[in-house]
Amino acid sequence: MELPGLGEHCSERTCKQLDFLPLKCDACGEVFCKDHIRYDDHKCSSAYKKNVQVPVCPLCNVPIPVQKGEIPDIVVGAHMDQDCKYNPAQQKQRIFTNKCLKPGCKRKEMMKVVCEQCGGNFCIKHRHPLDHDCKGSSHPTSKA
Repeated sequence: MELPGLGEHCSERTCKQLDFLPLKCDACGEVFCKDHIRYDDHKCSSAYKKNVQVPVCPLCNVPIPVQKGEIPDIVVGAHMDQDCKYNPAQQKQRIFTNKCLKPGCKRKEMMKVVCEQCGGNFCIKHRHPLDHDCKGSSHPTSKA
């Protein structure tokens, strides 16, 4: 049994395949098969409306606005030459700067781990009051 009312033909002039699950291009509005739905596959003349990419500066990782008709490589190059905020010294910045205050411990953490009782900065291993011989408040050191 044939069902002549189902499906649509691909709008690509070289294909014209009858597709039962046709896809509509969101840029030009024409119907295509799965092989021709991408903008490049059917040479979509309206792709510029939807296919918008914002280049990112490779040095400072800031998105660079590009106006219609401008070449992204030239705009990014001009940004790098004029107003790029790249700081090479920032690359060498140390991440682990929070040294543990427990005597004899040389560990450093990326984030501060502050004891609620004494206010000291400790590593993960010595973060609990019992682990660093806390001299803070006289409240019980464990709620257990």
